[in-house]
Amino acid sequence: MNSNLQGKFIAITGAASGIGLSCAKAFIAEGANVVLIDRSASALESVCTELGSKAIPLVIDLMETDEVDFLLERILALTEGRLHVFHANAGSYVGGVFVDGNPNEWDRMLNLNINSVFRSIHSVLPHMIAQKGGDIIVTSSIAGLVPVVWEPIYTASKHAIQAFVHTLRRQLSVHSIRVGAVAPGPVVTSLLDDWPAEKMEEALENGSLMQPEVVADSVVFMLTRPANVTIRDLVILPNSVDL
Repeated sequence: MNSNLQGKFIAITGAASGIGLSCAKAFIAEGANVVLIDRSASALESVCTELGSKAIPLVIDLMETDEVDFLLERILALTEGRLHVFHANAGSYVGGVFVDGNPNEWDRMLNLNINSVFRSIHSVLPHMIAQKGGDIIVTSSIAGLVPVVWEPIYTASKHAIQAFVHTLRRQLSVHSIRVGAVAPGPVVTSLLDDWPAEKMEEALENGSLMQPEVVADSVVFMLTRPANVTIRDLVILPNSVDL
């Protein structure tokens, strides 16, 4: 029998748009209470008003380490001391030819894609260990499994995430905490805002882009497996992507 999310408390980062927002909507539709974490107070206010009472806004800038250090404390203050699932979803993207890249942009992306994931999960783990159970989900990418030639730094960041998920899962299994990565291919999110309009239209027409709702459905699947089953990696690709 599958478990369900009814009445559970879930926190998700990067929740004001894209995959994060779609996951929040899917979790709420399954009956969960969701803490939506994002740095944009105005965006959070707007989406939480739309989603209703089960959507709980929490403004945190994951690039500010002092804020992340108190992440668990702030979550529990909003959830009656409960947290069943933490979804480290926030991330950014830098692609292009390596020699033409901007190392300062790389640093910002690496800090968000790697360091903030490590620090935010580290913050919430004591609670999950104490309660002897929970789920950690990390939004990875197909680039974490297949090196993508036109995005060497982004690919490196997601390979780091994959290594982290696989090792952390084995450390936490003794505490009945499941750890898994969802690894989508190209998804329509704000990370693609710099795409030319004609390129976006072509990709949507030929089916080489997925909508974030597809990823959200997959994360719900991961979280609702029987308690003794872990979906370690769930790869989702458009049929037209040859990877």
